Amino acid sequence: MAKKDPYAALRIKEFNIFLLVRFALVFAWSMQFIVIEWEVYSLTKDPLSLGIIGLMEVIPAVSMALFAGHVVDQKEKRNLLIKCILAFSIISLGLFLLTWDLVIKDWDKKLILYSIYFLVFLGGFVRAFIGPTVFSLVALIVPKKLYPNAATWSSSTWQMAAVLGPALAGFSIHWIGVHWSMCLIFGFTVFALIALLNVSKKPILNPKIGEPVGKSLKEGLRFVFGTKAILGALTLDMIAVLFGGAVALLPVFAQDILKVGSQGFGVLRAAPAVGAFITMLVTAYIPLSRKAGLKLLGAVFGFGVSIIVFGLSEMFWISLIALFFSGVFDGVSVVIRQTILQLKTPDHMRGRVASVNSMFVGSSNELGAFESGLTAKLMGTVTAVVFGGSMTLLTVISMGLISPSFRRLDLTKDVEAHDDEE
Repeated sequence: MAKKDPYAALRIKEFNIFLLVRFALVFAWSMQFIVIEWEVYSLTKDPLSLGIIGLMEVIPAVSMALFAGHVVDQKEKRNLLIKCILAFSIISLGLFLLTWDLVIKDWDKKLILYSIYFLVFLGGFVRAFIGPTVFSLVALIVPKKLYPNAATWSSSTWQMAAVLGPALAGFSIHWIGVHWSMCLIFGFTVFALIALLNVSKKPILNPKIGEPVGKSLKEGLRFVFGTKAILGALTLDMIAVLFGGAVALLPVFAQDILKVGSQGFGVLRAAPAVGAFITMLVTAYIPLSRKAGLKLLGAVFGFGVSIIVFGLSEMFWISLIALFFSGVFDGVSVVIRQTILQLKTPDHMRGRVASVNSMFVGSSNELGAFESGLTAKLMGTVTAVVFGGSMTLLTVISMGLISPSFRRLDLTKDVEAHDDEE
């Protein structure tokens, strides 16, 4: 068997541009979420307000997800993503204005807070379309035999951006303040838009253009719930992310528990990024296809343990190490899940499957933030984090016991089948 090229997908010019776009987009989105969290908590000093931010985004994201998947499968992907980024940039500009003293100096705090919630709510609609569009576009840029390699680089890029964005948010709040941090976020959205213009339009591979929405959505749901590998991976990640959303409470830890301020907040947010970066390097050279089910179970279990250690820690360095390992384990989980989705999903159903994925996993980030904020309000911050990590461990153990087929999941044959194509 020929030696695998860990950089195979990176040798495609448009895929490199795609990675830049994805990094800039996820970086800006995740950075924006944290800056707004910091601003809202500074305004309210109420941990429940952090949960409400997540709820404001997850309601439209979930309610629109299936319809968005149908639209993505019916439309040209590059132009659709351009429209999504334009909408995102307008929302970022609005948040930039809402944090500008010159604009809001005479505003009531409640009006500012509700305006922020409103823009976050609009962002949820945009995000419902971004996820499935990005997932579908990458499959049109690289050949099928490179899907596993492309999934590794794409997932790792997402992972890096999703943690580096919040990390920079912490530092930029300290260095330049909330307002100019929002300006920086707006700049990243404009960069993503310009970069995407260098990707050509792609063909629409769906043989059922014009299919009724109801029939289209039923087909997508039937496929996901009928494919055990996909359903198992999505369910496992959803519960883990839902109950492991401790990082949503980092402003509380940084300000009130560890007492390290915005600088320490930035360092804590950076710790998972370092773990994710190591994951990216390792998984590019060591594929995770063999015994993927066991590896995914192990990664989510490790993530849960890391969250519990973080919640119990009262020392900055222990908290930092725990978050580092949460990034390592989460990175492995993301790469395996994305590889499963890319290998098991037919081209004409990628939008709908990605939408179900966003309902299961993507939205559970924000729903997890709400769960963390609510439980912190009810039982205290530390107890809430430990509870979340414990529920993650319970989920992994349950999945491992009740689903032997998932434990035995191996993607080696799927990878080899794609290698034999073309």
